[in-house]
Amino acid sequence: QVRLVESGGGLVQAGGSLRLSCAASGRTFSDYAIGWFRQAPGKEREFVTAITWSGGRSHDADSVKGRFTISRDNAKNMVYPQMNSLKPEDTAVYYCAASLAPIPVPRSSAYAYWGQGTQVTVSS
Repeated sequence: QVRLVESGGGLVQAGGSLRLSCAASGRTFSDYAIGWFRQAPGKEREFVTAITWSGGRSHDADSVKGRFTISRDNAKNMVYPQMNSLKPEDTAVYYCAASLAPIPVPRSSAYAYWGQGTQVTVSS
């Protein structure tokens, strides 16, 4: 069992930045790839970014490439997506999730554990 808790969401103006955090507890955090997904009202949950257990490889959705950067600190059991140049269309609830896959998988079905989410609102 892995417990995930997201934080760092909030209200920001377009063009601004936020750094989210995902804190993990339970089983060995460094065994898991961590992904971030988001869900806007009335829309399906979509992949945002993910990072392997070692932090050596990451994968970003096309919609956030060049704007979001994911990193992790296994000593602290933390994962951080840095979100820059935010747009109103980035508004959503952001979830972190853990997967035993050896690569950063962009499919929600690959992730066994999920956090409760943190709201990000970008005003125009």
